[in-house]
Amino acid sequence: MARWQPGATQRLVVAAVDLFTEQGYDATTVAQIAERAGVTKSTFFRHFSDKRELLVAGQETLSRLLAEGIAEAPTDASPLDAVAAGLERASGEMGTANRELGPRLKAAVAASTELQERDALKSVGLAAAMTDALAARGVADPLAHLAAELGVLAFKRGYARWSENPADDTGLAPHALAALAELRDATTSLG
Repeated sequence: MARWQPGATQRLVVAAVDLFTEQGYDATTVAQIAERAGVTKSTFFRHFSDKRELLVAGQETLSRLLAEGIAEAPTDASPLDAVAAGLERASGEMGTANRELGPRLKAAVAASTELQERDALKSVGLAAAMTDALAARGVADPLAHLAAELGVLAFKRGYARWSENPADDTGLAPHALAALAELRDATTSLG
């Protein structure tokens, strides 16, 4: 096995998502994932503690990028404008591999209660990172939480639209920002 080839983390994620989709999460073993990715089992465990962790691969980076974008927004930006800056920053790092993985990942998550729970925890982590970044800007707690939750929802909606339309070459950012604008408009009718 070519353990020295770069990209082991990405290959493991793709292999796992494909196997989860083909045969189900419960029926997929770490050994099968490692074999499909062309690495050893020990290499798998150097990257992930278990197969559930594959779903949150990149969450730390995504959280950091969202928080950095919020922190770098103009000082007079509203909380949602700061979230938009975070979405733009994080979206700019998403490439073709992320887009291609989207529909397969969605199918794998939909077929497994355990993966659905892990996906929900991922959303909580992203919202926490954005809430903390907004709080660091002086945004009051309830408003920071609300803006962060809208940011997570916008990211998910934008990512879904982007990944489901491979012919669109505009990138993820316009989709995420459009989703945030739609959510911002929707909040005005909440009363």
